[in-house]
This record gives sequence, C-alpha cells and structure tokens, in this order.
Amino acid sequence: MKLLVTPFLAGVCLLTLLSFSGDISPALAGDPAATGQSADPHQQRQSQASLEELRKSYSANPYQPIIKKNLASAVMMHGIGLMRQKRYEEAAEQFLYAEELFPDDPQAAFLRGNAAYQLKQYDLARTELEKARNLGEDTADVLYFLGRVYYDTEDIPGAVELWEQAVLKDPENKTLQELLAKAKRELSVDAGMGKGQSSRFILSYDAGIKSDVADRVLSVLEDAYNQVGRDFGAYPESRVPIILYTGKDYREITGSPGWSGGQYDGKIRLPVGGMSELTPQIRSVLFHEYTHVVVRELTKGNCPVWLNEGLAEIEGRREYNPPLTALQQSAATGALLPFNTLAGSFATLQGKNVNLAYQQSYSLVSYMVSAYGWHTTKALLTALGEGLSFEAAATQAYRDVGRTFAEIVAEWRNQVAAGQGQ
Repeated sequence: MKLLVTPFLAGVCLLTLLSFSGDISPALAGDPAATGQSADPHQQRQSQASLEELRKSYSANPYQPIIKKNLASAVMMHGIGLMRQKRYEEAAEQFLYAEELFPDDPQAAFLRGNAAYQLKQYDLARTELEKARNLGEDTADVLYFLGRVYYDTEDIPGAVELWEQAVLKDPENKTLQELLAKAKRELSVDAGMGKGQSSRFILSYDAGIKSDVADRVLSVLEDAYNQVGRDFGAYPESRVPIILYTGKDYREITGSPGWSGGQYDGKIRLPVGGMSELTPQIRSVLFHEYTHVVVRELTKGNCPVWLNEGLAEIEGRREYNPPLTALQQSAATGALLPFNTLAGSFATLQGKNVNLAYQQSYSLVSYMVSAYGWHTTKALLTALGEGLSFEAAATQAYRDVGRTFAEIVAEWRNQVAAGQGQ
C-alpha cells in the first residue's frame, strides 16, 4: 500500500498498518519494529523523555502553534511505534490525543481508525476512517482499510464497492486486485446462501444444508466458545463469521490445498457440502477452527503455525481423537520434522508430512500444557501478543519454571522416543 503523508507529518515515513491476516506490508519488510521485534530500549526511553518534555512545554505555552504542532507530531509517531508493537489500545489513545490537538487532521483519524480496526472495534473504525475521507484523505489506503471493516462485518457488497474505488486510485497494487477478486468470488457464492446467527457467531451456509443442521452448527460453536474460553481464559467479544461451503466453492475462494478441512482467515471457512448431520469429525473441525480465533485474539497474529495448530488440535481432539500414526512411525525412524520448518504455513506440505506436521505440533503443545500448565501457555501467547519474538516470549513465559524452550523440546522428544506422550 502507498503511504499516507499529510502536511502535518510531511517528511515522516508513516507505518503502513497490518492487515487482518497479520501480514505486514512489503514497505515494512525487514523493519524490526514492524515484525514484532522490540525497538532499542535506550531509544524508547529517549523518545518517551522527549515526548514528556513537549507535553510540559505545551502545558506551559498552550497558545504557541509550533509547540502544539511538534507535540501532535510526536504523539502520532509514538502511537505508530505502539502499533508496531501491537499495543493497539495505547496507540488509539495517542491518536485520540492528536485528534484533540488538531481535530481537522485526517492522518490522526486514519491512524485511530486503524487502531480501532485491529481491536475489532468496527463501529469506531468505520467512523474514524469515514472522517479521514471527509477531511480529504479519500486515498487507496483509507478505502482499503474501510473495506476491511465492511468485509469483516459481513457487508461484502460494501467492501467490493470500496475496493473497486481503491483499485482505480492505485491500479498497480496487486494486493488490492487479488483482494477485490476474492471478494467478488465470495459475493457470487454468498448470494445463494442461507443465513443464521447466535450471540457469538454469524453463519452463512450452502443451500444444500438444512436450516436445523445450521442451527446445530451454531450450537456446537457456542460450546466451543465456552470450552476454549475456559482453557485460554479468553472470550472474544466480536461475533465471528463462519461460512459453510461446498467443496468446490471452498477451494475456489480460499485457494487451499486439497487436504485442507477448514481455514480461519478472519472468518471460519469449512467445506461441508450437503452436510446432513454433525459427526464427531465435524464437531472436531469446528472446535479446531474456533481455537484459531482465540489464538489470533491473544497473539494478534504473532504466532508460529506449529503452536497455533497444536493448540487447535488439543481442542479439536476433545471431540474426535484419531491415533497419532504418522508421529509414531516417524519417531520410530528418527524422521521427525524440525520445528523451525513448521513456523510458517502448512499449505505447501504434501503427502505424509501433512499428517505428521499436525500430529507433531499437537504432541509437543499437549506436552507443554500437561507439563507446565495452561497458565504458562497463556503467558506465552500473551507475550507473543505484545510483539515479542517467539524466542523472547518463550524465555519470559518459562523463566518461572526454570526451563528453556530448547529443554522443553528435548523433554518432549525423549517422551516420544520412549513411546509416551503420544
């Protein structure tokens, strides 16, 4: 995405913010702060001290325009730094203060709208992004994020309209083009779908699925909300969209590999076809995919895939728990997968490595939970949500139990080699 730069922050390289999937803009690739690594503590202290000095100067001289302008710029840059660290609530407070200083500056409204979007405060995000547009920032960036708000709240026609305008303003942007094409495919499928909702979920389902089955899906998801919530101590407030597709529609819209049985990308998507009953396997998938919702909430998308999938497998296997055949066979031959290769997407995996990746992830994470407790796992997820690297988050979470993560993996390997903990 192109960067928004107004006269208010002219000459300052602004953050192109995170998308709902947690991916970062190419403009920020290699930026330590943007990728969740903490900035230098000394620099942070210096910046905070400078900001405090400006606040004091402004309090003493509230009618000096240059002091006011410098303070607003510093506050916004501080807020951008907080966004990079995924501290969205604190960032939103900084942008609100900047708006109070300069109510007609569109940049503050744009940034506060983004912070609200990351917090899933969709009404506030819509208000602030529309404000930015009305103040003259009707740019591809604003349209992109406003479209995200519409998309995440199940107004796909509204999102398509906004992204069409965004593409006109930025016709070379491949990300926008792909997003628009995907939304149009969804729109054509969504038109023929049934609808349902509960207190926590919004359901769209293929016409071949009976409404009473759809109601039972919602009931299972409410069970998942309560069970997973108890384990993680986390209960997302925003209602979660879930879409039940035919297999063909699922593949076309998600682009998932043939072995995929579900996906969470801000919406839970499942290929179920003409489902007539909720088997234990389907209940398992519903619990599994809902767990991804909670993990995303806690980590703000900063989570290695093996940990994310391992946690989801723990919850899914409460409903259906097939044997860990692939893990047992690979452990016997010493052919376990290195975990550093499982930190990214599993989508490129093929053959027996697919089952092994999921089973291995489940086995390790199950050991972490059983040996060191849910509270320690929750501490790990919370630290990831604060923007720490996995290594730093693990060091922090397991310090009190006197273990390094490498030691925990070694313990797990010994158990698996002995045929235990599987």
